[in-house]
Amino acid sequence: MPAGGSSRNNPTPTADRPYMPGYGVADAKSGKGLLPWNWAVDFLSKGRNYWVATSRPDGRPHAMPVWGVWSEDKFYFSTGIQSRKARNIAKDPRCVVGTEHELDAVVVERVAELVADKAVIRQFAEAYARKYDWDMAGFEEPIFVVHPRVVIGFTAGLEETATRWSFDE
Repeated sequence: MPAGGSSRNNPTPTADRPYMPGYGVADAKSGKGLLPWNWAVDFLSKGRNYWVATSRPDGRPHAMPVWGVWSEDKFYFSTGIQSRKARNIAKDPRCVVGTEHELDAVVVERVAELVADKAVIRQFAEAYARKYDWDMAGFEEPIFVVHPRVVIGFTAGLEETATRWSFDE
């Protein structure tokens, strides 16, 4: 689980404009102003707090901040097994992960999957410890991974920079 970047198994996603009627977003056919994928990777890698949005069993939304690690084009996070997030994911794994920043944003869409591979869990714990100075020794709560399907990013100049990256299924 190396830090950041695109892995050999995960080539750079396709970039285009997101469909955002009413926001004055630049022409979808023009590639002018599209943000490079490495901007999103850097933003996701360096973030400290992220928002994870899930749906409750009755459909009501739920969003909470988490700490997490972006690695090899995937977002990893942990949460208590009894947390609302974990219970929501158990019923419906679809989720959205968003960065915490005043003007710029990156939003990751897909599903959260429970990580079972002990090597990946160990790598997550090591990366988490480096990033947050938090020892996860003895940590027994679940770790989830989100493999993005779509990532949307923009800077304060939303109209010119709004970019959607799509990953092949």
